[in-house]
Amino acid sequence: MSDPSPKKITPRDSGFFDNLTLQIKLILRLLGDRRVNPLLKLLPIGALVYMIVPDIVFGPIDDALAIWLGSALFIELCPQEIVKEHRDALTSVIEGEWHEIEEEKEALPDQDS
Repeated sequence: MSDPSPKKITPRDSGFFDNLTLQIKLILRLLGDRRVNPLLKLLPIGALVYMIVPDIVFGPIDDALAIWLGSALFIELCPQEIVKEHRDALTSVIEGEWHEIEEEKEALPDQDS
């Protein structure tokens, strides 16, 4: 039979792609926040433009480095209380318990009568 005690829901471990997705969402939220200086918002946008403009050095490594550097500087130069607010909102876990649904035996008509 099933265990009647409720099970705790635990957050899953975050991997590389989860962290990358979190960083992208954080950057997008910071770009949309009016409290962040508009000049700072040019950093990640400029890094993306650099990726589109013809390269001085051939290859994808310099593009990846420019995007990483632009986004890392953007997050570091933004007011840390705003970054923390958005990061907490993105990583918050809703507390809850898992309950198994018992099959309702009363739903089936009794055929003995």
